[in-house]
Amino acid sequence: MKKLLAVSAITLAGLGAFAFRGAHVAKAQSTGRDILPLQLEEEIPVPGVAGRLDHFTADVKRKRLFVSALGNNTVEVIDTFAGRVIRSIKGLSQPQGPLYVPSFDKLYVANAENGKMNVYDGATYTLKKTIDFGVDPDNVRYDAASKKIFVGFGQEDGGIAMVDPATDERVGQVYKTEGHPESFQVEASGGHIFVNVPDAGMVVESIDRKTGAVAKWPLKGLKGNYAMALNEEDHRLFTVTRKTPMLVVLDTQTGNEVARLRAAGECDDVYFDASRKRIYVIGGEGIISVIQQKDPDHYELVANVPTTVGVRTGYYYAKRDRLYVGVPAKGNEPAQVWTFEAED
Repeated sequence: MKKLLAVSAITLAGLGAFAFRGAHVAKAQSTGRDILPLQLEEEIPVPGVAGRLDHFTADVKRKRLFVSALGNNTVEVIDTFAGRVIRSIKGLSQPQGPLYVPSFDKLYVANAENGKMNVYDGATYTLKKTIDFGVDPDNVRYDAASKKIFVGFGQEDGGIAMVDPATDERVGQVYKTEGHPESFQVEASGGHIFVNVPDAGMVVESIDRKTGAVAKWPLKGLKGNYAMALNEEDHRLFTVTRKTPMLVVLDTQTGNEVARLRAAGECDDVYFDASRKRIYVIGGEGIISVIQQKDPDHYELVANVPTTVGVRTGYYYAKRDRLYVGVPAKGNEPAQVWTFEAED
């Protein structure tokens, strides 16, 4: 406990306007752990960036992190080894979902405002091409098995489209969703796409990639399902709702709910740490809920790790045991990326 109090005191002294709220510190301490499962290791300033920070991606080989600064119309490139911004890619139009594809050494960025996805060279960040999606392209995923990029886009007439990174052309069918698709996950071996579609009501949509058929899995009174993660090995899907703030665990083979737990509110990103069987729920209310999978049907809250209000997106860098989260600018403090180290 002395270590936790010392870390908290140092952090409080250095963060100024980003001071932790006492209630969240109390929640973290109430678990009885001497060391939190996520330890704040570094605060990387992102100068000159205003507005909301959206989703992240990473170039693992070059140790670079890409942050969509949606409110700033830039993508910030951070050298995680040096702990500093090394490039600001300008000229974007409300960038939301970035994706780096190492096998093609390209960076893809979906822009909400102009409906296009920009394609950049992964080494020089030179703009190579733009791909039109019409309305609000958002989350982006890469399926290594099919070597295709999946892009969620649209509003009332939403869907998941595919891009071939070899040609940077749209290919194949569009998988229709009943509204704007938020976070989604693509099975590597199971042949389904799981999609959060808040506009469609209290459901998760499961799309058969062969037929395009859509099954709707109810969330039983919960709304605002934006963030999603997948444990494909155990056939478990994790979706996080905002009304009420809850982590819901679904069986991907049946669609049945197997568990639900209270989790951080206003979540926009959730990650599954496969090596520890843990789930990290990044919540805008100022905490990261760390939830342990005891077995595929049983889960428990380990701790609510304090961050600050407005932190709701991030990236889990599995090879380095690091969780990066985006801290928006506030007052005289610049935007930042905080680095948390996962602890056993």
